Amino acid sequence: MTTVDQPVDVLLSDGSAVQLRPISPDDAPAIVAMHSRFSERTRYLRYFSPYPRIPERDLIRFVTVDHRDREAFVVLAGEQIVAVGRYERLGPQAPEAEVAFVVEDAYQGRGIGSVLMEHLADAARRNGIMSFVAEVLPTNGTMLRVFSDFGYQVQREYADGVVHLSFPIAPTEATLEVQFGREHRTEARSIARLLAPRGVAFYGASATGQGVGAAVLGHLRDGGFTGAVVPVHPSASTVAGLPAYPSAVDAGVPVDLAVVAVPPAAVTAVVADAAAAGVHGLVVISAGFAEAGAQGAATQRALVRAAHAAGMRVVGPNCLGVANTDPTVRLNATLAPALPPAGRVGIFSQSGAFGVALLAEADRRGLGLSSFVSAGNRADVSGNDLLQYWQDDPGTDVIMLYLETFGNPRKFARLARRIGRSKPVVALASPARPPGVGDSAGPDEVAVAALFAQSGVIRVDTVSELLDVGVLLANQPLPAGGRVGVVGNSSALTGLAATACVGQGLTVVDGYPRDVGPSAGAAEFAAALAETASDDRVDALVVVFAPPLPGQLTDVDADVIAALPAALALGKPTVATFLVGRPPAGMPAYGGVEEAVRALARVHRYAEWLRRPPGMAPELLRVDRAAAQAALRDSPDPNALLAAYGIEPVASVSVDSLDAAVDAAARLGFPVALKAAAPGLRHRVDLGAVRLDLPDEATVRRAYAELAARFGAEVLVQPMVPPGVACVVEVMEDPAFGPVVGFGLGGVATELLGDRAWRAVPLTDRDAAELVDEPRAAPLLRGHRGAAPVDRAALADLLLRVGQLADEQPRVRSLTLNPVLARPDGITVLHAQVQVGGPAARPDTGPRRL
Repeated sequence: MTTVDQPVDVLLSDGSAVQLRPISPDDAPAIVAMHSRFSERTRYLRYFSPYPRIPERDLIRFVTVDHRDREAFVVLAGEQIVAVGRYERLGPQAPEAEVAFVVEDAYQGRGIGSVLMEHLADAARRNGIMSFVAEVLPTNGTMLRVFSDFGYQVQREYADGVVHLSFPIAPTEATLEVQFGREHRTEARSIARLLAPRGVAFYGASATGQGVGAAVLGHLRDGGFTGAVVPVHPSASTVAGLPAYPSAVDAGVPVDLAVVAVPPAAVTAVVADAAAAGVHGLVVISAGFAEAGAQGAATQRALVRAAHAAGMRVVGPNCLGVANTDPTVRLNATLAPALPPAGRVGIFSQSGAFGVALLAEADRRGLGLSSFVSAGNRADVSGNDLLQYWQDDPGTDVIMLYLETFGNPRKFARLARRIGRSKPVVALASPARPPGVGDSAGPDEVAVAALFAQSGVIRVDTVSELLDVGVLLANQPLPAGGRVGVVGNSSALTGLAATACVGQGLTVVDGYPRDVGPSAGAAEFAAALAETASDDRVDALVVVFAPPLPGQLTDVDADVIAALPAALALGKPTVATFLVGRPPAGMPAYGGVEEAVRALARVHRYAEWLRRPPGMAPELLRVDRAAAQAALRDSPDPNALLAAYGIEPVASVSVDSLDAAVDAAARLGFPVALKAAAPGLRHRVDLGAVRLDLPDEATVRRAYAELAARFGAEVLVQPMVPPGVACVVEVMEDPAFGPVVGFGLGGVATELLGDRAWRAVPLTDRDAAELVDEPRAAPLLRGHRGAAPVDRAALADLLLRVGQLADEQPRVRSLTLNPVLARPDGITVLHAQVQVGGPAARPDTGPRRL
């Protein structure tokens, strides 16, 4: 939901966290205290007068609101109110409200005004207010920029020494772009402060050198961290050979990060001590939180609340730690004793144990690391935060993620679509899927891969594949196409590689595979590679090398690996399988040809996604959002909701008696169709549950009697429509992407085979077109065996409408249109099933919040 009925935490422009909540009468003393801290200038700019104190009558009005016509939010840093924003409706039921903010001097210039604006506008829209007005002194440039920089169409008038502003507050592409840009900058800055700290305070390392805390502290100390390391210990003067202090403040050096390895019961005191020292973030290694049960979950919530109240972010708890190989930082605050070499790959792991294994394997393969974060329980910092940070990080070119669950799936998809355009994102994600909608089991593995591909994410299934793809992306350019040249000295291996290429959708160029034979020396092998690399028909190379038989080649001739760099200087991506020796630096090598080809194919598909235009969300005619909201109030009306988005199913009358069936047929007009009413039977002609083209009362009577005897008294009556190709459109919630739209052809066979294509909302015109063409049965829509092609543009338009409905209406839990008849002259929706509930959690909609 987008309401702020409860306190929420938000990030400011410097990356620090504050709390935002509705005002209450109990806030009166804190409001007076905040007012006393205002400078004279701040008071004058807000109240247009010196206003040295708040009269009792004004104070009561300030803190007493009805949260409908009058709303006010306060912003708290710790326990102290530092800002207030409010709106007041201009008369009963008026569509306009006056808006105003005031921010304490010490917190001005940190983005509080824009955060308040987002939440006030959201609350106002939910209460039927369509526009804001404001009065600002011309000298109040900061406040004028808050309004003008928001993307709203602001109208200005100057009169009586005051600038009068008015603007509609409905979200637009411009306002969302501004909001997402601010979200990106604040989240990226909050992570940057964690990964490049000036100093690290360490809590929980024993003076004896035993335990998890001592191990992490030793790695931090020995990793060459360029800042100060401050062990905090209640009694010891030294820990791990470093001076220790009772409190981080006592060290007298700046510390931005605190690494915590104390028991959960002691974390509250650690947060207070770290806050006093000005720490920006906590990395909580300790276990015993949400993973340990209800009590641990409560302790975890208290930890995050206390940290946010102090302006800090939290990595973990129950995590492996964080690392940054930048030579100006050299931070290893992890349980891994050694990090991979410095490089340009950022790695995020939700699992600590998995993270250790991942770092070790990356080190073994020589995969260079830029930074690493293990989120553990992911109580605060998540993979989405790291995506925001890595997007602009000049030291990171490739992003690798291990994700067990998705806390904010819509946001992940949105960020991946944007970031994937500049940096590849490789994800090992859980394959677990929820139950589908209606008769569908939801996206299968192929469809899940397509959902990731839609967002530009290279999804892999195993740890090995994650590193296979990462090594290739980190060391080789992207392929310009899918044409492959295979070169090797073993006919068996080159043939296997060629077969693998075809299986992965790559094209083996004519004249390949090229087998130079087992007796080929280094010069001959290098010449073949050079010729292949310079072949204009070849976009990428697959190299396989089997060791020669003993004594077959001289030492010079056998040194094939030394000859490779010069042969591959033309810069085409190359993957290799060497059964002996180590490949040259920069050449991805794999244990088998299948692994090499699979990695190349995944990267090729990503490169293809980059080359395709991203598509756009067209403005649809006949969409009435106000009517849609009205259809969902009180007693929801699914038909009115669909009509609000330009979707109008054929009239359908439910009857439970013979006379009612005859009467309905007469009212609808002959010919009619009769169908068993159960959702699973309405399209089952094969079971005799559908009777078509009934021309008169007599045939209706016979058909009803037969249907009622076999399937029950409840029957649907519909007017006949022209025939067409039966299709199915549906909406479901996916754990990785939120609402997704599915499309396939109707029929028992296609349903049994799960022949559905899926895309995450919001849909672009390209998404809709791809949905129509992607099912395996899609040739039936293009004119199979002499049939006339159907109106695929009309199907794409329907999918866009369904996608917009799913995107804008979180109360819609599921939607199925089955069947949709597609014809050369258009489409007809025969049946629609809409399930409406309370608003589903949509954390990526509405104003910013953590």
